[in-house]
Amino acid sequence: MKQELRVAAYAVCVRESEGAAEILLARWIAPDGSKQWTLPGSGMHHGENPITTAIREVTEETGYIAEPITLLGIDSMNRRYPRPHGEFADFHGLRIVYEAHITGGDLRNETNGSTDLAAWHPIADITHLDRVDLIDTAIELWRTRPPLGRANGRPIPLTSSVGT
Repeated sequence: MKQELRVAAYAVCVRESEGAAEILLARWIAPDGSKQWTLPGSGMHHGENPITTAIREVTEETGYIAEPITLLGIDSMNRRYPRPHGEFADFHGLRIVYEAHITGGDLRNETNGSTDLAAWHPIADITHLDRVDLIDTAIELWRTRPPLGRANGRPIPLTSSVGT
């Protein structure tokens, strides 16, 4: 089984609108054509700083210019994915999550990219969206700001299978 590692950076952009907190999301198009809401962000380019990745991705996916202000946490996830020719990959994703403020630009949708819509959503209505799990993790990090940058609902493994 092939092992894959992907390091990505994302931005949690929250604003107050008519007394309710709203979060900026982009709608991701999966390889199979299905669509789910996610945070603006994506994989880092080789040699790229994760802050630069978050800034670049917010602009690419939403049209806004963002300024990261706080590191909220680093989420680690493992999944097994099917690959071509009946093979599988053991995928490990490291997702660096920043809080960011919008400092300029205008909301627009990405064209010819991995997302097709960008929109503000009331945080209170997030549970009604078809979304990736990163959104729930990021909102928890934003609300609780844990000292170690780890969402409370995710256990920390006490042992490692690396090298065994």
